[in-house]
Formats: sequence, structure tokens, C-alpha cells
Amino acid sequence: MFTFLSLEVDIAIRCVFVLKRFSAVSFQMLKPDWECHSLAETSRKTLKSKNHHGSPIRLQSKILAIISHPADLGAVYVAESAGTARRVVLETAESSHIYRGPTTPLTSLALSTTFSSDSVFAGSWDKSIWSWNRTTQALKRRYLGHSDFVKALLCIRVNGADVLISGSADGSIILWDIETGEKLHILKGGHTRGILDLAVDPTTYPSSPLADHDGISIVIFSAGSDREIRRWRISDDLSTARETETDKPIIQHETSVYRLHFDADDDLWTASADGNVKCLNRERGWQADSTLVHGDYVRAVAVDERGGWVVTAGRDEDVKIWDRASGKLHHTFSGHFEEITGMVLTGQTVVTVSIDATIRRWSLKAEDLRKVVREAEEAKKGVEKEEEVVQKKGVITHDEERELAELMGSDSE
Repeated sequence: MFTFLSLEVDIAIRCVFVLKRFSAVSFQMLKPDWECHSLAETSRKTLKSKNHHGSPIRLQSKILAIISHPADLGAVYVAESAGTARRVVLETAESSHIYRGPTTPLTSLALSTTFSSDSVFAGSWDKSIWSWNRTTQALKRRYLGHSDFVKALLCIRVNGADVLISGSADGSIILWDIETGEKLHILKGGHTRGILDLAVDPTTYPSSPLADHDGISIVIFSAGSDREIRRWRISDDLSTARETETDKPIIQHETSVYRLHFDADDDLWTASADGNVKCLNRERGWQADSTLVHGDYVRAVAVDERGGWVVTAGRDEDVKIWDRASGKLHHTFSGHFEEITGMVLTGQTVVTVSIDATIRRWSLKAEDLRKVVREAEEAKKGVEKEEEVVQKKGVITHDEERELAELMGSDSE
């Protein structure tokens, strides 16, 4: 009796194993590819959303932009798809200030560079720029002039005047007098598609964003969906603003350039939808000195001067840490479960935001990095061992297949 039951159980187990494999394959063959992918992707995101990597601060809507203020340490400002901007204290996860008014997604942020104009600015899908008093949260002026989404913002101070610079999906750049709301200049004709980012050339502007500029002129770099990077010169008295080297845009990427970042050497780092991050050397006429292949759309890049790291992030949800000297990937932080939309570096802490509505922090301190790298290596070894065990247990040998066929054949007789 024991032998007969054991044989029955053995046959049942083997048959179930085969049927499960057959059913899984048949099910996938019957379902459309897009539906199978959608179900798998939803399941993956649901599972990944439960992780606590990066000490997530969870908000209620997608986060589309992040910025920090040099005089407001320990906090970041974020823009949400729900139309709100907020100041978030990283240590406590408290939303200490919430800036309301818009009813469409906010895609970009800027902060005034002096306390005399203590304001938060947000570019919106409604084609306008909203502003609030940073401390009281009171709604201030609204700037109207673009004909499409406002994608990039900058604040500069020129000879005592606070100036707001905006770049839009309409391909134009507008310089605004912050106090009066007057359009000082409208710059067009350079980019053939939307503008995605703006950056100030540090060689033409004070190293401290809280200082006044009193030089001859300021140069602004703009990046667009047309893969071009263009330069614009603004006179110190704000009387003129024009593109420089109109026939020589910087072209180093295959498609959209999402982010511009100047490092301490005044070289320019760029992040692109072509999956690459590049360091463009000033002395070599903005030719690429190095290329980091992140993969997928790269939305953000930052340089940790103290540790010698370059940080990249984007649509693949990963935060990648690169050795700046060698160009080699050192570590990958994983935690976000949707596209990363922005990143700032505060000290040696990387702060990232995502469509998954979370703010996450990643330490670049030497001891912290050593720890996470060691843990990642140990986890990888553990997974490899588990896979070996599963493979040994789950694979039917030729002898087992022949035995099962004989058993099933005898049963049918």
C-alpha cells in the first residue's frame, strides 16, 4: 500500500509540474503581448513600492521637480502634478510650507537668490509662472507670456535687480523683472523645439548665488528637445540679451538634453534621452571628455566634488554612482518604482524625486557607500545560490521525463 500511494503521489507531483509549465506557456500565448507586459509591469511596481530604500517620504501626487536653497539647509522644495509646491524638511518628513493656487501640474521650480525678494517660483502646464512668498506662503504675482508649458526656471540678481528667466516648450526664453512682472526680453529663433533646462555659466556669474553680479555680462546656457545646447549673453545693465554663436550650437547628444550642470572646473555635464551623460570640456570647445552610459532616458546629473562621484538618474528608476576619475559604475541605488524626475545634492546626500510620489535620500559618505556596496555584493551572492538550488530542484532530467512518460502511458492502458 505504501509503495502504491507513494507512486501515485509521485505521478501527481510530476504531472502537476508539467501541467503548470504548460499552462503558463499556453496562457501567455493566448494573451496579447501588451496585456501580458502591462500585468507584469503592474505587479512589479506593486511589489517594489513596498521597499523602504532611501528612507522614502511619501506625498500624495507625482513629483515633477526638486530644488534646494543654499541658505535653507535640511529642506528641499518640490513641485507636484496636483498643482502644489511644498517645502519638505528631510529629517522629519514634514511639509512645513505648502504653496497652492495652480490647478495643473507644476514642472519646474526656482527660488529667489536674495532675501529682499524671498519668493518661490513654479512653472506650470497652464503656460504661466506662479510665485509665492517663501516664508508666509502668500500667493504673489503670476507671470504670463509663454504659449506652452513652462519647463525651466532660473533666478539671478544683476546689479541690484532680481531677474527671473523662463524656458518653455514653445521654444522661447523670457527674462522678467521679478518686482514689476515686466518682460525685459523675449529670446526666440534659436531652439526649434521646446526648452528643457537652463543654467548660468559660472565664469560669468558669482560663485555664491546670494551675491550680486557686477560684471560686464552673464551667459545663460539652454538645452532643448532638439538636442541642441545654445548660449545667450545678457548685458549687466539688462539693456540687451542675445544669442551668441548662433551658427554653432553645442551638439553632443543624439536626442533631447534634459539637464545641464556645471562642475567646480567650470566644465558642463549633460544628461540626455539618448541614455548618456557627458562631460563637455570648456577648453576643448565643449567636446565630450567622458561619456557615462546610464541607459534609458537620463533625467538628472550631479557631481560630488568631495567624494569624486558623478550621480545619474532617470527613467529606469535607478540612481547610479560613477567613479569620476575612471568612469566606472561604482554602485546602483534602487528604491524608486517609477521614473526619477529630479535630483539635488545637499552636502554628500543625494535627494531624488519621482513619479512614484516619493522623496528618497542616498548617502555618498565613504563609510556609508562601503556598507551598501558590501551589502549589495552579499545579497547578489545569496540570490545566485538560491537560483542554483531552484534550478537543481525544478529541472526534470531526461531520465525523469522518460519515467513520467512510461507512467502516464501505463496509466492510459
